Amino acid sequence: MASSGPVPLILASASPRRRDLLAQIGIVPDAICPTDIDETRRKDESPRALAERLAREKAAACPEAGFVLAADTVVSLGQRNLEKAADAEEAEAFLRLLSGRAHQCITGVAVKAPDGRVNSRTVMARVKVKRLTD
Repeated sequence: MASSGPVPLILASASPRRRDLLAQIGIVPDAICPTDIDETRRKDESPRALAERLAREKAAACPEAGFVLAADTVVSLGQRNLEKAADAEEAEAFLRLLSGRAHQCITGVAVKAPDGRVNSRTVMARVKVKRLTD
């Protein structure tokens, strides 16, 4: 009877930051599977629902066999979601917008099992940025 080896862990992200976070807890993925999904927010979709949906879609989009780990983070200020800054100028504008205010960072995490089932959850952190000066 043939014995099967350990099931690989695949990270559905090309983000160096996600790899660093896993490394901090001693986890090194067996493979990286960057995914390309439509990250457009749906009409009336809450930031929490958006983060969870994107994580689930990233996990589902990875064709690799094994456990697939995916995550997506949404930064929400009131009714506005802040996307990834396109450049340094936009990043500076975001910092000015967040200065002296509280916002939410919502992360959706999803794991796709080898049988295709996807489990997910979200976590939320309230972050207050100190008033910044030029």
